[in-house]
Amino acid sequence: MMDHSTFPDPVYRDTVLAPLFEGVKTHYAAHMAAINRAHLVMLVETAILDAATGAKIADALAAIDAETDLDDLTYTGEHEDYFFFVEDQLKRRIGPDLAGGLHTARSRNDIDHTVFKMALRTRTDAMLRGLLTLADALIEKARVERDTPIVAYTHGQPAQPSTFGHYLAAVIEVLLGDITRLSQAREALDLCPMGAAAITTSGFPINRDRVAGLLGFTRPKQNSYGCIASVDYITGLYSALKLPFLHLGRVVQDMGFWSAFEVGQLYVPNALVQISSIMPQKRNPVPIEHLRHLSSVTMGRCDTMLATMHNTPFTDMNDSEGEVQSAGYGAFDTGARVVALMTALIPACSIRADRVRANADAACVTITELADTLVRVEGLSFRQAHEIAATTARWVIADGVPLAAGYAAFVTAFEVQTNRPPELDGDAFAETVAIETFIARRSVFGGPARAPLDAALAEYTATAAALSEAQTDRTRRLREADASLTTAFQTLTEHS
Repeated sequence: MMDHSTFPDPVYRDTVLAPLFEGVKTHYAAHMAAINRAHLVMLVETAILDAATGAKIADALAAIDAETDLDDLTYTGEHEDYFFFVEDQLKRRIGPDLAGGLHTARSRNDIDHTVFKMALRTRTDAMLRGLLTLADALIEKARVERDTPIVAYTHGQPAQPSTFGHYLAAVIEVLLGDITRLSQAREALDLCPMGAAAITTSGFPINRDRVAGLLGFTRPKQNSYGCIASVDYITGLYSALKLPFLHLGRVVQDMGFWSAFEVGQLYVPNALVQISSIMPQKRNPVPIEHLRHLSSVTMGRCDTMLATMHNTPFTDMNDSEGEVQSAGYGAFDTGARVVALMTALIPACSIRADRVRANADAACVTITELADTLVRVEGLSFRQAHEIAATTARWVIADGVPLAAGYAAFVTAFEVQTNRPPELDGDAFAETVAIETFIARRSVFGGPARAPLDAALAEYTATAAALSEAQTDRTRRLREADASLTTAFQTLTEHS
């Protein structure tokens, strides 16, 4: 018969404690060591612990960190998790009375959420760096492809000509917005929960600012109840993390469509193409498929975090802790793969001018400029001009000839509509319906012509630089905090 008189119950041990221990020990241990050191420094500096006690605890912590092999550390049931493993090691080395001093004015509650924030900020910073690298690569590619014509599609149909640079600029604009939102969500990770203890802080004269600074936070999170109860740092972060992959997934869809044989305007180089095992003529741009499903998996993992937080009580609870946090880290793993692959793929791709020209001719994609020109040159209403242009397009498509060869059809359509011949001669007609003319005349703010596109890319470059600088500042602050913690902790050991 199973013994239910002592903790842990074997089923609880095997289904909860053991997987949790294995799943979090690596990231928990590294951040737990820093929290132990920072908290100890603060306890000694505020005279809550005397220097001699602090030195003994410091020496023991240093030895535990140096001698513990995390790879060999497995759950045995002796310790509920890594926190209790360290506490037990302290007791073995310096005795339970001295070891207990380290836990003065703190709780598992504030420790855990501090660990989670430290783990998340590491991953978020890496993600931000990756996204900024992607943004830089796209900006450079957009500059290279500034004048490269493409056929732009709406509702799955060829619509108007633009340039690959203009298309990429639209992607960049959304991506920079997503990076900005993720960077803003990252700010919640800069508020330190340490000092909240279980719920209400402590009766000891702790210095929360000191611990926050030593751990690389900008300041403590103010409300102590919120430190252990509010999960907005989780929900806000994963909501923001989801968006780049939602939006990049739409670009991936276009890449699949553009590279399809029937459209063929996007060429994926051989290094990123797999050949069918049975059909030797078939080029499969499989990175596009991997980008699509990895983006969806990343979004799903973000949604898992949001759904898990839904309808939870506003208090400290396991729903927002160890195993759940570890599940969320998977979103950063698959997301990083998407970002790296897209950073490699898009700059390597090129536009097939022959396919662009063929698709443009077949679909009369420059016909809008013919209508606009008739308004400007012939003095027609846009509705009259639209009807003439539409009739011209129908006739040349039916005849299977390029629009530039459809001057006779245009003249007939014009005369039927206006009862007079057009002033636009054959050469002017051919120039009007040329792709290059269409693009060059879209020179207003936000258009694909050179001047507005160059201005847009300059603005995006400045935005990306500012976001990169903010990320550099974060990295510098963490590095400086780590150095300060190392110095302050070493000072404790000098009293041993």
